[in-house]
Amino acid sequence: MLSHERSQAVFFEAKKLIPGGVNSPARAFGAVGGEPIVMHRGEGAYLIDVDGNRYLDYVQSWGPMILGYGHPAVIAALQSQLQSGTSFGTPTELENELAKIIIDNVPSIEKIRFVNSGTEAAMSAIRLARGYTGRTKIVKFIGNYHGHVDSLLVAAGSSAATLGVPNSPGVTPGSIQDTILLPYNDVDALKETFEKSGSKIAAVIVEPVAGNMGCVIGSSNFLYELRHLTQASGTVLIFDEVLSGFRAGKAGAGQRFSITPDLTTLGKVIGGGLPVGAYGGKAEIMDNVLPVGKVFQAGTLSGNPLAMTAGIATLKTLLQPKVFAALERHTAMLAEGFEDEARAAGVPIQIEQIGSMMTLFFLTDTHDSSAKYRIENVSFGGGKVTRSTATSSSGSAFSVKITDWKTASECDTQQYAKFFWAMLERGFYFPCSQFETFFVSAAITENEIKKTVEAAREVFKSMFN
Repeated sequence: MLSHERSQAVFFEAKKLIPGGVNSPARAFGAVGGEPIVMHRGEGAYLIDVDGNRYLDYVQSWGPMILGYGHPAVIAALQSQLQSGTSFGTPTELENELAKIIIDNVPSIEKIRFVNSGTEAAMSAIRLARGYTGRTKIVKFIGNYHGHVDSLLVAAGSSAATLGVPNSPGVTPGSIQDTILLPYNDVDALKETFEKSGSKIAAVIVEPVAGNMGCVIGSSNFLYELRHLTQASGTVLIFDEVLSGFRAGKAGAGQRFSITPDLTTLGKVIGGGLPVGAYGGKAEIMDNVLPVGKVFQAGTLSGNPLAMTAGIATLKTLLQPKVFAALERHTAMLAEGFEDEARAAGVPIQIEQIGSMMTLFFLTDTHDSSAKYRIENVSFGGGKVTRSTATSSSGSAFSVKITDWKTASECDTQQYAKFFWAMLERGFYFPCSQFETFFVSAAITENEIKKTVEAAREVFKSMFN
């Protein structure tokens, strides 16, 4: 058994100083029980806690550390920038450089504005859409999480789902009265809503690859119909790619699925581990933001030189063909390895994987626990999406089961908790909730993927045999 004595002492003190001992509820281990592990440093693909335990990390700071910890190119760039200054509150060339990299690689973005978080990006994109269209209503999908914006913090995923608090106290009825909630991947509900209210809807905000109810991939019918309906009604389509940007595909889910949204929100990867967010899209829409237009948005630390520097170094390294190809290949290996070992042990699971994002869902009788699963590649917009399919005990195929928040919420969270702790004891750090996403980094090698799968084999056998 690993010792967590020092970690427990630090967390005990933290609870006296910080609400719940954490500065973000996703870190609280509420979904798996026990107390969070306090980390001391990161090295490449690994995290080392305050007790000296070493873990192969599949959380990657919830996505940003796509190159791993302490990548030489990022560290060198930051050390150089530190000598020049950390914040000026003025324009810098660094903002232009990162903007060019993103615009050159993300087809839907013609102009971009940097902010400080994904929450701020979503909030700003919604305000811009309302200002541009002159409309008030917005559509969001149950289980999609777009940060802690009042009008969007309803039926959210992520830590709100993990802790069983879908709506937060402090969010007033007035702030959500113009928010229309729809089930994710439900084409009929989408059509019905636009037939009734399409001319009143300013924006639809959606995660094309949901990452906050676990990794749940938008279906082709759903996303294509969404693009068609928003175009026909003059509604702004916002792809929230804070998680999926530069992970679901080399330029995100929009390019992978061959769909061009009007606005896209980004974060995580584009800051290389420093606080950052961004929203961008058609120049015609973006030029409504101050000081060109009248839609207000500002931020003292927006475009911070350190965040811009880390983002530039990260994207320049990541977007090299060999680096990105290996990242996607290793993630697919992990998904296929987990699926093979679970099947061999008779464990009913479903795996959703796209790019360097993945979730292993533990199924229940609700999903048909007699099923056996296999991985297949599904062509989608020129890319490959790895999804599990299911075969019943009689041998007949049936459809993928985890498609929205309802089906995700029916998963066996207790089994996931057992799996989490068993893998942690073996030196593997996984998301501390069934409803969070695995993120693979380019620092993880093929050999380390194999070791992870071998450990999972032991755990599946011990848990279910």
